[in-house]
Amino acid sequence: MPESLPGGTQLPPLQALRGLEPARARELLQLDGPNTLPGGAPRYGLRGIFDVLREPMLLMLLGAGTIYLLLGDRAEALALLGFVFVVAAISWLQQRRSEHALQALRDLSAPRACVVRGGIEQRIAAREVVVGDLLLLREGDRIPADARLLHGQLQVDESLLSGESASVDRGPPPAGQRLGDPVLAGTQVTKGVAVAEVVATAGATAIGRIGLDLASIPQQPSALQRSTLRLVRRLALLAWLLAAALAVIEWRLRGQPPLPSVLAGIALAMALLPEEIPVILSVFLGLGASRIAAVRVLARRIPAVEALGGIGVLALDKTGTLTANRMRLVALRTPRAQFDATTLAAAQPLPEEFHRLLEFATLATPADPFDPMEQAIRELAARGLRGTEHWHAAAQVQAEYGLSAGMLAMTRVVQPDRDDAPARLLLASKGAPEAVVDLCHLPPAQATQILRQVEQLAARGLRVLGVACGSWPAPAGGGDAAWPASQHDFDFEFLGLLGFFDPPREGVAQALAECRDAGVRVLMLTGDHPATARALALQVGLARRPRVLCGDVIDRLDDRRLATWLRRVQVCARLQPQHKLRLVRALQAGGEVVAMTGDGVNDAPALRAADVGVAMGARGTDVAREAAALVLLDDSFPAMVEAMRQGRRIWDNLAKAVAFVAAVHVPVVLLALLPPLLGWPALLLPLHIVLLQLVIDPACSVLFEAEPAAPDLMRRPPRPRRASPFAARRLWPALAQGAVLAALLLAGCGWLLARGWSAPDVRLAMFLALLGGVLVLILAARDPARPPWRNARPDNPWVGRLGLGALALLLALALLPGLRGLLGLGAWRPPALLAAAAMLLGFVAALRPLRRVVARGAAPPR
Repeated sequence: MPESLPGGTQLPPLQALRGLEPARARELLQLDGPNTLPGGAPRYGLRGIFDVLREPMLLMLLGAGTIYLLLGDRAEALALLGFVFVVAAISWLQQRRSEHALQALRDLSAPRACVVRGGIEQRIAAREVVVGDLLLLREGDRIPADARLLHGQLQVDESLLSGESASVDRGPPPAGQRLGDPVLAGTQVTKGVAVAEVVATAGATAIGRIGLDLASIPQQPSALQRSTLRLVRRLALLAWLLAAALAVIEWRLRGQPPLPSVLAGIALAMALLPEEIPVILSVFLGLGASRIAAVRVLARRIPAVEALGGIGVLALDKTGTLTANRMRLVALRTPRAQFDATTLAAAQPLPEEFHRLLEFATLATPADPFDPMEQAIRELAARGLRGTEHWHAAAQVQAEYGLSAGMLAMTRVVQPDRDDAPARLLLASKGAPEAVVDLCHLPPAQATQILRQVEQLAARGLRVLGVACGSWPAPAGGGDAAWPASQHDFDFEFLGLLGFFDPPREGVAQALAECRDAGVRVLMLTGDHPATARALALQVGLARRPRVLCGDVIDRLDDRRLATWLRRVQVCARLQPQHKLRLVRALQAGGEVVAMTGDGVNDAPALRAADVGVAMGARGTDVAREAAALVLLDDSFPAMVEAMRQGRRIWDNLAKAVAFVAAVHVPVVLLALLPPLLGWPALLLPLHIVLLQLVIDPACSVLFEAEPAAPDLMRRPPRPRRASPFAARRLWPALAQGAVLAALLLAGCGWLLARGWSAPDVRLAMFLALLGGVLVLILAARDPARPPWRNARPDNPWVGRLGLGALALLLALALLPGLRGLLGLGAWRPPALLAAAAMLLGFVAALRPLRRVVARGAAPPR
């Protein structure tokens, strides 16, 4: 069917366009390759291996291995160098897993294109567009390939290529030519509709020739990742300084040989460096984005995963998010009659007194509409008017006046497809009832009566449009007409009202209840009449007595008063797109973490400004999706709430992992630092630290990432905007647990050394107790409110797997004397095992009273 354009031109029927045949398109795709630009190599390839080998921990292992070689300890050197590959492989696999998850998200978020193939409109991945394809381009689309216009006219934003912010006009071919103006890949349609033929794809496009890559999602590090990298760099510098100081003390003050002194310093640096934390963040955020994709919510930017758990205000578009976006035209009102359209049977004609109302509503509507309300008008008109004189199958649009901030109505000037009035053009207007009443210049009494009818329909939860008609002289001799500058310059007759019903989405009431329990305030945004919005708010349980703030009031409020109002209202009605940006900034000024939904071109600034911009995947424009951090693939509000739950779970588990890292590093650091200063033999060697890493790294990046959500997760208030997993109040209970473990191990080792035990036997007892202590710290971090032994529950499969790995290491130490000799550990004898068990049981016994002491000053992880 034809589709109208600014200025009155129309697209031909799709069957007339035809386009490529599907089989030919497949052949061209195989011949020319996909329509993609060269992207960067994945980090889990050779570049990823190189990045892993530059990690400070691996550099220290290489240094320690070199020193062992210089000392003549080839076995230790080869073992350390072998562990370099083991640790590097673990890091590479973790990175590869995260990158695979992110690549899957890139594939999901790849741009789409609307093409005509075999006379059928299809929406395909932009990578499948080939030369010769016919593109259907509409407002908000990202143009997928270089093309030339065949029909229609557009305004195109080419700032990506030209740097010019003003949109440029692109039109159809002049008479006698087949191809019109060019449109370029990567640019955006800001207005109009058109058909264009693809002339270049992939690297042959203008954007391909200058080397830009729009196909990949930019994955910038989040604020938390940046602050973590700064923390790790500072700790690495501190580690190297302390290591150098310890080496100097051992060599110059205690008279130890230089190489063993340097080795002691390297062991201290390895113990101090929290190299697990960047891995934790990459794995948690990458796999977290994959998890929320499983509920049909796409994270286009990874920092959004981090922000999800902190959302305090959720500002939602009503249509399509809270409602199903399946409009039905259910009520018609004229000044003298009313009709319930739900009773109209398929073959039943529409009562005559409503023909003109529906006729002019249809003339004011595109023939192939995108808007659900306009689709409902067309559907009822096809059933109720077809076969009557009021059905216009081939009316020609001569001019069009669009909606604007000052006039919430639109008017089309139409040449009817009848010969009974060739000298007159028809005016068809529809829009907000108060705007249409204003266009008709009605007497106050009649206007009041109409607006009272509007209130009655809106109170039923219906969206209401007013419809008006008029006429205008046709241009003499078929020449160009001089149209008035404004719709107000026409004379209109008010015809009546249309009422549309859009049912609430399934599951919305339950999702809103979950938001209330979670302390998340939901703000409904709509362009509807306030009474319509209030009725839906009551229907879905948004509030018992919803308060409404209208767009005209927002215009009169300054920012401070607007922020005050927003704390008291649940609904914002009669909004224009520019209002959304003000609402976002006002809420953020009040300290809120704001999520904002949107689907149109004009929503893009608000989506960018929000902490979490959320675009609609099913009905949103390309511009909105690219501006947003998240995309609701099914436009489902319950899916958004589930994504918030996942965001809170990710943050919760991230805090547990960071607390575990802090706790486990305390005994490792103190066991590497204090024995040399106390004149004891070295107890914790680089090889020991590497073996512990084989337990610590998987625990941090895999076990805690897989932790199930806490039962009360959605009954807590949102975390504060500036909350951090590295906050001292959050970490000091974990540091206290690590300090108690270190004190018990040092006291036990000192007692054993005083009783004449050899260094290898003391090391064995210490290492076994430390390994057991690490496992206890893992269990303790899973749920700080419960004793560790009660956290050995089977709801996380990685707990059992890690336990089996630790058991395998113990068996290897028991059964392989050569491995014990390599690690500098003594024989596997009962006294050493009893000493290790005593130190470990002492730590478990101390945990409960310790937690009671620290619980008074520590906040539970959130």
